[in-house]
Amino acid sequence: MIPVIAIDGPAAAGKGTLARRIAETYGFAYLDTGLLYRATGWKVLSAGDDPENPESALKGAQTLAPDDLDNPELRGDETAQAASKVAAIPSVRAALLDFQRNFAEHPPTGAKGAVIDGRDIGTVVFPATPYKLFIIAALEVRAERRLKELRQRGIESIHARVLQDMKDRDARDSQRDIAPLAKAEDAFQIDTTEMDAESVFSAALSYLVSRSLKPAS
Repeated sequence: MIPVIAIDGPAAAGKGTLARRIAETYGFAYLDTGLLYRATGWKVLSAGDDPENPESALKGAQTLAPDDLDNPELRGDETAQAASKVAAIPSVRAALLDFQRNFAEHPPTGAKGAVIDGRDIGTVVFPATPYKLFIIAALEVRAERRLKELRQRGIESIHARVLQDMKDRDARDSQRDIAPLAKAEDAFQIDTTEMDAESVFSAALSYLVSRSLKPAS
């Protein structure tokens, strides 16, 4: 059975950085499922439609192509908000569920496993995997990280707006009826608020090794 490492958590907690590092260490394929929802949201916005409209959102999800995930505009705040809105629509989640599971069952480039990060990977997408990480951080810290990221990309923003947008997104992600952001009971939680990337990686690697998943030598 192909091993799947599920990494969940709220925005800017550090799960993406960790997921890429783990995928590289193990030689596994990596999928950022947030990009699937961002790409869906972007397609809806680009068509001039409302991301909360189920028909428009489903059309966006059903017409996704692999190249859509490389769009640099997916990292913008407006797209992030649209992603959170389309992610609350059951038909969109159902349409993208098959994409995620197929990726893990048939990892690209012949990889021996998959690292998948998102909001519901350990609770809904791959609830049976024995390798689950839940990454959290204080809201203020996450907002500072996102603000820094935006400014590094040349996108002007203010702390108050980023903080409010993150609060709104957290609320939508955790309170939606379908597949809300939640920690799986058997997930290993890491609070990155006062940790650097190396410390987070070390903690995650120790957990995975303790679950008998050792990197290839």
